[in-house]
Amino acid sequence: MILENIKKVRENISASCKKAGRNPEEVTLIAVSKTKPYTDIEEALPSGVLDYGENKVQELTEKYEILPKNIQWHMIGHLQRNKVKYLVGKVKLIHSVDSIRLANQIEAEFGKKNEIANILIEVNIANEESKFGVNANETLDLIKKISLLPHIRIKGLMTIAPYTDNPEKNRQYFSKMKKLSVDIREKNIDNTSMDVLSMGMTGDYQVAIEEGATMVRVGTGIFGERNYNK
Repeated sequence: MILENIKKVRENISASCKKAGRNPEEVTLIAVSKTKPYTDIEEALPSGVLDYGENKVQELTEKYEILPKNIQWHMIGHLQRNKVKYLVGKVKLIHSVDSIRLANQIEAEFGKKNEIANILIEVNIANEESKFGVNANETLDLIKKISLLPHIRIKGLMTIAPYTDNPEKNRQYFSKMKKLSVDIREKNIDNTSMDVLSMGMTGDYQVAIEEGATMVRVGTGIFGERNYNK
């Protein structure tokens, strides 16, 4: 079932890219495996998907120890500063940096091992009170501060759009994110590229791709509904 779901998601990615005149190779599928057992990832691996997203540091590190080392792990959930040290050497990309305090902690922990942390700045593009992320109008200032930290490379932006049954409602937010990334790229800030735009989830990733997403985070659409009671 998981392999069939991945095939369907890839077909949707290709269709959205075709509609937008984009190359499907520009879009990385991140299979969001949070709350799911490591055996589900083992089931998914024959598809060739090697990028997996986790919300919790403990879950990411536990699966890291068990699963093949060619898997590329993405920390996509809110990151507490006291957990940063566990990610050094294990994570390809941290999607959820939204403060200079967190960035300073990442700098300190990765600096101890002389490792480079690749990060995205999480933007609360819809200004939802329930969501983490920096406001769009404060993003550039935050990037300028973080760009001075020697063990961090800013690779782009991430957002979690509002939950909705109608993905078209989120098109405006994805469009704003794309514009923000273009505006920041034009500033040519050191240690900063805007190559990555991580946006779109199971319900709206096709619209996100049409608006410029380079990474989509699909969980339920691959692994099925989650049981949060476990």
